[in-house]
Amino acid sequence: MRQPITVVGIGADGWDGLGGAARTAVETAEVVFGSARQLALLPAAVRGPRRVPWPSPLVPALPDVLAAHADTRMCVLASGDPMFYGIGVTLAKLVGPQALRVLPQPSSASLACARLGWALAETPVVSIVGRHLETVLPELADGRRVLVLVPDADGPAEVSELLARNGFGDSTVSVLEQLGGPAERMVAGVAVSWSRPPGDPLAVVAIECRADPDAPRSTRLPGLPDERYGGDGQMTKSEVRALSIAALAPAPGELLWDVGGGSGTIAIEWCRTHPACRAITFERSEARRRQIAANAAALGVPGVEVRGEVLTVLRATEPPAPDAIFLGGGLTQPELFETCWQRLRPGGRLVANAVTAESEALLLSWAAARGGRLGKVQVYRAEPLGGFTAWRPQLPVTQWSVVKNARFDEKSDDSR
Repeated sequence: MRQPITVVGIGADGWDGLGGAARTAVETAEVVFGSARQLALLPAAVRGPRRVPWPSPLVPALPDVLAAHADTRMCVLASGDPMFYGIGVTLAKLVGPQALRVLPQPSSASLACARLGWALAETPVVSIVGRHLETVLPELADGRRVLVLVPDADGPAEVSELLARNGFGDSTVSVLEQLGGPAERMVAGVAVSWSRPPGDPLAVVAIECRADPDAPRSTRLPGLPDERYGGDGQMTKSEVRALSIAALAPAPGELLWDVGGGSGTIAIEWCRTHPACRAITFERSEARRRQIAANAAALGVPGVEVRGEVLTVLRATEPPAPDAIFLGGGLTQPELFETCWQRLRPGGRLVANAVTAESEALLLSWAAARGGRLGKVQVYRAEPLGGFTAWRPQLPVTQWSVVKNARFDEKSDDSR
């Protein structure tokens, strides 16, 4: 862009709510872009700029739209704070922050917390605009307050139904419409008995969570009960799963490859640790792939990507390089470890679990060549035995965890 693009946040109060700098930016622009609703907030007296509604779908068309107006003074209207789930984020990625001048208004979350008396810094915000409804689930906990950005007037009812279906039916649901504008209003009710008709589509849903005492707890910490997963029982059991996720050490924004997905437990609980965590799970069985997708949706991380057998997929495509890899199955498959190790980025972590003697032998040889840490655990679970209780041993699991060190690998390769 030869001239910076001014991005003006505008609230439901329209022109009256804009400061002097924002008004001047609109009035001195040659073209103003925005949604039809946003453009309608500009008074007829503002005659200078040409008003252009965004095309639909917007994101694919955006580069060509900006290129066609590169020599003009452009102004873009955004709802509230442009950098809060707004067009400002998209533009910054596309043209760079140095090409933008952003003039924000209070976000819908700021206004909602102001009306409710909630601490904004302590209130998580989940957007289901263009996202799956189930992404709300990992944020729910008894006594917690959560804001949900909804895409349309049906959003409050859908959120209420989700709460009722997942053990939070007694939660208070408040809908704040047209925040900051003359038509602002708030209605409230209880999730399980929500029966209000659809209202204004420009709304924020506020949840005061109240958990059913009998509902199972599903925190972000790894080691969810095995019963939370559907499938044929092919999974890393909860105790070993907690140890495996800890060894994988997820950090916000990182990508996991889960090889031999089974029921999807490792990928799902990796993603539950933080909303920005991502995972690709590889599973050869089509039935299990369907079950992984169902489990991921039911546990609030529908973004888990499910693919087929790992070597077949890697021969045909180039998935993003992972920050961590979990090998939970297929360890004896030729070329599996070498292929995955090659794709793991330097500094990335690999964790592999083995329950057979043949797989354990491979872990021992890989550890001898690559270093890392070896350990073995065995879990005992209490089970009834007649009128008594006995400890039933689970299969012992050998675990190898290692950090890929580029310099160590080069020396190892040279020594061969």
